[in-house]
Amino acid sequence: MKKKHRKKYLLKQARLLILPFLLLVCGSILLQILVNHLQEEDLRKLRYLSRVNAIAYSNRITQDIRSGIQITNCMEEIIINGDGQFSKFQEIAPDLMKDTIQSIQLATAGKVTDIYPEEENDAGKIDLLHDKARSSYANYAKEHEMTVLQGPFDLNQGGSGIAIRNPVYLEKNGKKEFWGFTIAIIRVPEIFSNSLGALENFGYEYRLMKTKAPWSGEYADVYRSGKKLIDPVTYAFSVEGDTWQLQLMPSQGWMQKGSGALVQAAGITIIILISGLLFTVLALEERRRNLKYLSLTDSLTNVYNRTGFDQMLDRRLQKHPDAPCVVAELDIDDFKFINDMYGHASGDQALQNLTSGMKSFFPKGTIIGRNGGDEFCLLLPDQTIQTSQRCFQEFIEICKDFTYEGIRHPFTISLGVAEYPAQAQTRKQLMQCADTALYAVKLNGKHGYKAYDSDPHEARTQLGFALKDISAHLPGAFLIYKADPKDDQLLFANQEMVQLAGCDDIHEFYTYINRSFRNLISEPEQKDIEESIWRQINKGNGHSDDYVSFSLVRKDGTLRKVFDHGRIVNNSYYGRVFYVLLMDQEHMGQHYSM
Repeated sequence: MKKKHRKKYLLKQARLLILPFLLLVCGSILLQILVNHLQEEDLRKLRYLSRVNAIAYSNRITQDIRSGIQITNCMEEIIINGDGQFSKFQEIAPDLMKDTIQSIQLATAGKVTDIYPEEENDAGKIDLLHDKARSSYANYAKEHEMTVLQGPFDLNQGGSGIAIRNPVYLEKNGKKEFWGFTIAIIRVPEIFSNSLGALENFGYEYRLMKTKAPWSGEYADVYRSGKKLIDPVTYAFSVEGDTWQLQLMPSQGWMQKGSGALVQAAGITIIILISGLLFTVLALEERRRNLKYLSLTDSLTNVYNRTGFDQMLDRRLQKHPDAPCVVAELDIDDFKFINDMYGHASGDQALQNLTSGMKSFFPKGTIIGRNGGDEFCLLLPDQTIQTSQRCFQEFIEICKDFTYEGIRHPFTISLGVAEYPAQAQTRKQLMQCADTALYAVKLNGKHGYKAYDSDPHEARTQLGFALKDISAHLPGAFLIYKADPKDDQLLFANQEMVQLAGCDDIHEFYTYINRSFRNLISEPEQKDIEESIWRQINKGNGHSDDYVSFSLVRKDGTLRKVFDHGRIVNNSYYGRVFYVLLMDQEHMGQHYSM
């Protein structure tokens, strides 16, 4: 009897242990899967962050290199402006030197003639075009008219260096003649000390390499940290024909400490395993939702940011492609004054009060977003400009204020509206139209409402000013085109420009030149004129004027000599653009002594 009871007891205990054992096994398996997933996710994030840093610091390294190249460019400008002479080299050279530069040199006709400093650098006076170690690089730079970097190589003074050789050409009788080289010897790794030092401070091991020559696919080490890199992140970038590579690896390796502890936690009780697993899953899901919410929401006003608003607008247009809707862009008038006079806390309060006002005033279903700064955007579904006009005008007139030191200070807003699909068929077009209308309000005194006007002669054309009145009264032909040698698309032309080209209207003018400024220049002059324009611009660091004279090809095939005064500026929508004023030389000769 005792044995029988003992057997039953043991069977009962075994049954009780089966479920906990199964739960323990399942929990351990699930936990191991989770640990593996977390390790993979951590590794992915770590590699992604390493790549982001590799890109960022490659850009910094590029700037370090270009600081040396800039020295050779400065000397080139002096030589060109001096018609091939650099008479005060020893006086000017000290101003060009930096701690990271070993020496700067001039090589007339390829032979080094001047070195600064001369002390310990006399051995560098050699014939570059015929020297065994340097001739291939020098001749490549001369033949391809490009700056070439040679190195790294050991310096006689100790350490390593890279030679930057910039070929210089002079214009004589319409032809380019090789003058020689301007040269800077940069010290390695001193030239990269800030960039590489920052990588070490951020906990990275690194290896910086470059191709041995522009024509070579073989890499040579420029500099590297102490540890061997295992499966590093590699980012390649180009500098003056050479391909460089920056390889990064965390100093602690890719498998960070702590992941093994999670694996060992598989032995805890099944209740803790399930609770921990559930908590982890829920926490990860909540974190994902929070990150998504934060990525689409403006933290100050608690409305959509521009990314979130764009997504909602895209979703609306895709779901209801034929249904009308209205988009408005608005901003606070003189917002900078509020920040400067009352402080940024008051500016933030004004933004929050404006947002609260929009939420309470506009109908349910209105989508509100903050573009950034003091600019907001609204989406009113199933509305047109006509049906929403009164609503917007009433909102414009509602008193809006903020409180500073117990006193209420009013502010006003400006608002521009565009309609889909009547005025735009895509989100980008719709936002641009609304922005155009907003700027029209700004240009007409602020504190107002305006619906987009599709008349091209009334539109602001996204360039930031009212073109019609200004361009119509300029004393000459005026046009605007993209400042891109590969894409010189014409953006605007006034009526006098149309007439100068022998066209009847703007559409005929655009068709005639295929919206390309280059097509206005007679074909034999095109290359020289474009090179002259960019040479003048580059001398002014990209923010300068150019002055040229060329033969303008009219539609009837006749040529008209014109003066071209251009100015390059930055535009928030098109990037760099040229403002160009063209004057008919024949007409000018009739009124001026020329």
